[in-house]
Amino acid sequence: MIFAIEEINKEPALLPNITLGYRILNSCESPTNTLRAALTLASGAEEMDSTSACPPAVSALIAESGSSQSLAVAGTLGPFQVPIVSYFSTCACLSDRTKYPTFFRTIPSDYFQAKALAALVKRFGWQWIGAIQSDNAYGRNGILAFTEEVRKLGVCVAFVGTILRTYTMDKILDVVEMIKRSTVKVILAFVTEGDFYPLMKEVVKQNITGIQWIASEAWITAARISTPEIFQAFVGALGFVVHKMAIPDLKPFLTGISPHADPSAAFVRNFWEVMVGCRPVSPGEHTGSEETNEKCTGNETLLYSQHVFFNVTQLRVSYNVYKAVYAIAHALHELLFCQPAGKPGGKPVMPCLNVSEIQPKQVTDHLQRVHFRNQFGDDVFFDDNGDPPASYELINWQLRDGHVQHVTVGHFVSAAKGDYKLSVQEEEIVWLHFSPQVPTSVCSNICPVGTRRAQIKGKPSCCFDCLPCADGTIANSTGAVDCTQCPQDFWSSDGKDICIPKTVEFLTYQEPLGIAITVVSLLGASLSLATMVVFIHYRETPVIKASNAELSCLLLFSLFLCFLCPLTFIGRPTVWTCMLRHTAFGVTFALCISCVLGKTIVVVTAFKATFPGNKVAGKFGPAQQRIIVCSCTLIQILICILWLKLNPPFPDMVFRYSNKKIVLECNTGSEAAFYAVLGYIGFLAIICLVLAFLARKLPNNFNEAKFITFSMLIFCAVWITFIPAYVSSPGKFTVAVETFAILSSAFGLLICIFALKCYIILIKPEKNTKKHVMTKISSRLFSLFLFRRRHLKFRIQDVRQTAKGPDAARGPYNAQVCSIVNMTLRLDDRELKFARIVMFTVEEINRDSKLLPGLSLGYRLYSGCGDENLIRAVLEAVNGDDSKGCADQIQALLGHSSSGVSKDINIILSPLSIPQVSYFSTCACLSDKRKFPTFFRTVPSDRFQVIGLVQLMKYFDWRWVGIIYTTGLYSEEGTTAFAKEAEKEGICVEYRLPYSDTNVKFLAIVEALRKSSSKVVLLFMPLPPTKTFFSEIEKYNITGKQWVGSEAWITQKDLASDGRKNLLQGTMGFALPQAPIPGLGEFLLSFKPSDEPQSAIVKDFWESFFDCSFSPSNTSATCTGTEDLSTVSTDYTEVTHFRAENNLYKAVYSVAYAIHALLQCHNGSNPTTGKSCVTKDQVQPKLVLEHIKFVNFTTQSGAKVFFDENGDSVAQYDLINWQIKDDGSVEIVHIGQFDTSLPEGEKFQLKDNTRIVWGGNSMQVPRSVCREPCPPGTRKAITKNKPVCCFDCFECPEGSISNETNSPDCLICPPELWPNDKKDHCLPKPTEYLSYKELMGALLTGFGCVGIFVSLLISIIFMTHKETPIVKANNSELSFLLLFSLTLCFLCSLTFIGRPSEWSCMLRHTAFGITFVLCISCVLGKTIVVLMAFRATLPGTDMMKWFGPAQQRLSVVSLTLVQIVICLLWLTTNPPFPRMNMKYYKDRIILECALGSAVGFWAVLGYIGLLALLCFILAFFARKLPDSFNEAKLITFSMLIFCAVWITFIPAYVSSPGKFTVAVEIFAILASSFGLLICIFVPKCYIIIFRPEHNSKRHLMGKIPLKTL
Repeated sequence: MIFAIEEINKEPALLPNITLGYRILNSCESPTNTLRAALTLASGAEEMDSTSACPPAVSALIAESGSSQSLAVAGTLGPFQVPIVSYFSTCACLSDRTKYPTFFRTIPSDYFQAKALAALVKRFGWQWIGAIQSDNAYGRNGILAFTEEVRKLGVCVAFVGTILRTYTMDKILDVVEMIKRSTVKVILAFVTEGDFYPLMKEVVKQNITGIQWIASEAWITAARISTPEIFQAFVGALGFVVHKMAIPDLKPFLTGISPHADPSAAFVRNFWEVMVGCRPVSPGEHTGSEETNEKCTGNETLLYSQHVFFNVTQLRVSYNVYKAVYAIAHALHELLFCQPAGKPGGKPVMPCLNVSEIQPKQVTDHLQRVHFRNQFGDDVFFDDNGDPPASYELINWQLRDGHVQHVTVGHFVSAAKGDYKLSVQEEEIVWLHFSPQVPTSVCSNICPVGTRRAQIKGKPSCCFDCLPCADGTIANSTGAVDCTQCPQDFWSSDGKDICIPKTVEFLTYQEPLGIAITVVSLLGASLSLATMVVFIHYRETPVIKASNAELSCLLLFSLFLCFLCPLTFIGRPTVWTCMLRHTAFGVTFALCISCVLGKTIVVVTAFKATFPGNKVAGKFGPAQQRIIVCSCTLIQILICILWLKLNPPFPDMVFRYSNKKIVLECNTGSEAAFYAVLGYIGFLAIICLVLAFLARKLPNNFNEAKFITFSMLIFCAVWITFIPAYVSSPGKFTVAVETFAILSSAFGLLICIFALKCYIILIKPEKNTKKHVMTKISSRLFSLFLFRRRHLKFRIQDVRQTAKGPDAARGPYNAQVCSIVNMTLRLDDRELKFARIVMFTVEEINRDSKLLPGLSLGYRLYSGCGDENLIRAVLEAVNGDDSKGCADQIQALLGHSSSGVSKDINIILSPLSIPQVSYFSTCACLSDKRKFPTFFRTVPSDRFQVIGLVQLMKYFDWRWVGIIYTTGLYSEEGTTAFAKEAEKEGICVEYRLPYSDTNVKFLAIVEALRKSSSKVVLLFMPLPPTKTFFSEIEKYNITGKQWVGSEAWITQKDLASDGRKNLLQGTMGFALPQAPIPGLGEFLLSFKPSDEPQSAIVKDFWESFFDCSFSPSNTSATCTGTEDLSTVSTDYTEVTHFRAENNLYKAVYSVAYAIHALLQCHNGSNPTTGKSCVTKDQVQPKLVLEHIKFVNFTTQSGAKVFFDENGDSVAQYDLINWQIKDDGSVEIVHIGQFDTSLPEGEKFQLKDNTRIVWGGNSMQVPRSVCREPCPPGTRKAITKNKPVCCFDCFECPEGSISNETNSPDCLICPPELWPNDKKDHCLPKPTEYLSYKELMGALLTGFGCVGIFVSLLISIIFMTHKETPIVKANNSELSFLLLFSLTLCFLCSLTFIGRPSEWSCMLRHTAFGITFVLCISCVLGKTIVVLMAFRATLPGTDMMKWFGPAQQRLSVVSLTLVQIVICLLWLTTNPPFPRMNMKYYKDRIILECALGSAVGFWAVLGYIGLLALLCFILAFFARKLPDSFNEAKLITFSMLIFCAVWITFIPAYVSSPGKFTVAVEIFAILASSFGLLICIFVPKCYIIIFRPEHNSKRHLMGKIPLKTL
């Protein structure tokens, strides 16, 4: 600094003919010493040398290096407008122009350093960092600014350790342990070198490595710590520093320092001893023998010193001092010469202002506008906040040649509009462990694609879990906050990172099933064509002619179309194919059945004519046959046309079967039309079956009716089985089932009707003769029919009628109390009231014989008009000289009501240890005992008011609020605290607008109030601006808002003028509790101007109260001074409710009790502190301060008064509500309280049965939320760049629930549970199985019971008639065993119904297998018996001996035993077991019997099929037995039905899901059982019961030809 000043004084162009002077005071880095020095300089208290050319006061201060010291100086000297330029105070808080309007600096603010550090963290992707701060303004504010910056970037601070050079080792070790426990790999140390050094040594001592250190500019280039030893643990430390600069001319100045040249120079002697190592002695100076250093000879020099002090090539902070001096010099130049400094050698300039006229404020103004370029090319200027442009170098600690070097590896430069530029040479950086890789530091690794972040409750946002996206949702970027739902026709990939199109499933030609159907279909079509070719080629042969060639060819053509029809079911469904497949199927099958029907009618009419020459057959010639076929087909065509016209089939994408695929199918459109088509075909088929059954007894050589009966049986069995299979089969299996039914029925018709004829034509041509046909007719039958082209000849001799069978929240004074009240030119009557209360309370205390006996308490009252006068009043009070008779030093100070003024006062009082007790300063910042150690208050801190306000809003669920505040400590600190506390409780601030009387800002508030969605507005302002605000806002008709006020104005009823009643109706807020003060009201109202005749202020108040004047006036009445104060209504005369007044009353008493406790003496010591006793002449403020901390008394009203460790009193508030009464007056209703002395949970309470009026005169609690809470069943998803209260609600994905409102996540239900419809509970999935209670189960049970009953009934009938010929002739033993096995088969079906258990699963399949084998074994036995009996060629043969009853029993037992062995092997190796199947459906569990061994199951089924096939073949061989004993034919029919049912069962069983699988199996069991029962036993029972005459040996024998006897 001295160098720069001397350089400036030598510069002719800068301040010509003017010499700068300076004073240097030592602060010893203490805020207290700094403040004393600043006050000394500002007040000019030091004696000036009369010969000095310096003006009487300083023009500017260059101070201080520490931010804490600068805060004290700037806060104190700010009101005096003394400019302060700092070179090393970086705290961002000093940029606040409202608090520190005269503060400037040449070092960038920590705000920019914080930005630079945050940018560095962002650059290297560090998300999880630790922080260490100095326990002072520098450290705390630096870390605060840094955390605010990194929070915007999503970076979390894991911990903040606090250190100070004066801390004990225990505290240092606590921080070390914090570092060791943490998982962070990057730590920012925002500390000074002196504070950090002890911690660094401990880190090195404990060998804590693996941490990337980030440094603040205070220590990154410090020489003391840049040692190889420290480097071990701080390898690669990174940090920002201001730019370095070389000042070459500085080194000669430094090396020229000598105590011999200027013996009186400050600090030089000590400096010389350190640098040279000898003690300089001035001539005549006495030296004691105790001096240790030898005396200097005077020949010592510093020219050749290598100390770092003389290195002027890398100046950083020193360069800032240089710039600060030049900045002040340029400001003074512009002030004195009214123009900027010119270049050296320029035209001389004349001053425009005398040096003696310089005022600090003028220097401040010019300093703000200074802008010049120094000799080094740097532009020096200050922005609006007094800050220079920010520019930093990025330094990296590297070890080179055994020395720690500070290597520049990057730069940071701030730009306009808050932007910046960071450049880093990463390849030059040395990282920890000398690794080339950038270290990583994250709490949780970034979530990969396919997962989403799920915040861990109670942990920072950087600590999260990664949850896989639910099915159907994806996250295609890392670190996704939420998963995105795929569109309906897309599904998530396995990695849940992309939405892929769902697989479109339909039956294609490329898959095996489609290929098989195509092949079989083409095979069928080929066979049809081949058969047609054969028929055409042999059309003239008797077999063709006798089969009605025309209908046969038409039938073959329709079968050809039927075989081609399944091909329309294969391939991607389109509009045309969907319409074609169903209509083509319906029409072709109708045509086919019509042809069969025509053939059947022909046969029946031909063989049912009873008389020769009957013309009935002649009336059913070819024309009529064509009409039958066309008309029957036409009806189906009409049905199909109506279907296509009204609601045709269409391609439909079905999503219900599976999440991962789309089933593309043909929707039938009209279900009724589809079943009408199917029903019509069934109707025709039944007619055919009935008619063919009637003609079953035709001759064996020409058995067309029998073939049609066989084909119709297959047709009906297939399509009856098709219905449950079609309904239960999902997706493409539905198509497969339908095509299977089409092909099965078509092949049935083709084979049954045409196969035998082709066999005769191609293999046995010898039988295709008229003679063969004619000679094979029985002698009892007369003739056969021959179809000609034109006529029909026939004769019928015998016609038989056959039975039809049964058709699903004052002086002289000993002690002095100073009270400062703010009686400004605004005539604040409330402050006058406060002054009068101090007088009242002091007089009351002096009258009290118990309190301060023998001692009188005095006071001084100061009027504070403006902050500068307030500070001067404090200094005057502290100096104890006010010429008012109060000569003693004050012991305490009461005031101020303003938090900002109280803060400035305490900065002055704290170094002097004078206690300050405020009655109305509520700013929470004043509770900081480190900054304000002598501050106490009897009013609650705003911290408690804020907590109460938050609890209030939480109670009424107001989660979305607006805030209006004004500039000033009270408002700013209060709203900031509220916003932070509200955030903890999930309450969001929509807007926070500063109120100003400027039109632009006010209109912005009006606009926000109108457009905002929040209904609750917090007005956190002092009373004066509140009055102004409401007087303006009432003009804009703002309605529908619930106003919440701060305690500063909430009890001021005068705010509610006539025009604001509707606006303020329902206003709510916390007020200080009211309490009576006996005598105070009378004291206040008895006040007269004569009590203070010399006070101009009192007269001004009186004139304002009564609108009169003590001076003659033509415009107003003359004041007498005897007017009655009780007749006016002002804040002063409001004596019914004392709130803030009570706090002032308690404040005076607290000082009195503290002095009283100080003067107590017991056994030579003070009972409170245990120190020596003091007398009243020894009372000092410091002693009063010690005792005021322990004050604890109770006022006359019962209120307890004491202070906590922060100097705060107990916080108690009344919750009040403004209610406008009918007469228009405002009533302040007490509706609740907030008391911090109560237990947690009871602090905030509403009074019972209290009527509350809400904003807008509503009786309903207003709702104020950004978004209504997410109900159960949804989850809350924070919207990016919006407050947490503004969120989206997403419905929980399938299979997950949320059972509370605003749930942050959905919980996946366990596999056996499924969400309810609201998705707020996991309910047990319905367990689905075929039960007796459901319709399908009841129907199947019913059919099973019917089957059992019929079987038993038939058994009874057979038992009753066991001696009759027909029972005997049908092998009664095997018949009873067969009926028993059929009864077991029907019973077996019941084991499939009900809840599967371990035993029932084993029973159902094994019982089914064994009983059916037993049944088929019996049928096989009967077949063999019949075959052997009627195939013996010679009479008297003994072949039947080898298959008698014993052999029959043996065959049944042995065949059944094989199945038993298969079942035993199945049960012992891998038996069936009950299983909960969850793969078919998401919302229910299929309880089914797993097969265990599929091989075992199919072996059982295959064995049954083998026996059935064998039985069918044998019965087929015996098809030509006599009609009277047609056991083989009945067995053939039953086996045909059995095989058709079980062949259809296989695809239906494989494709049917869940309980439908069981239903299909039961259906097959019942159908096949009924088939056997009906086909084999019903005809016999018919004869036994209805035709007993046929149940005779004669009848049976008479019907048997001689050849077979």
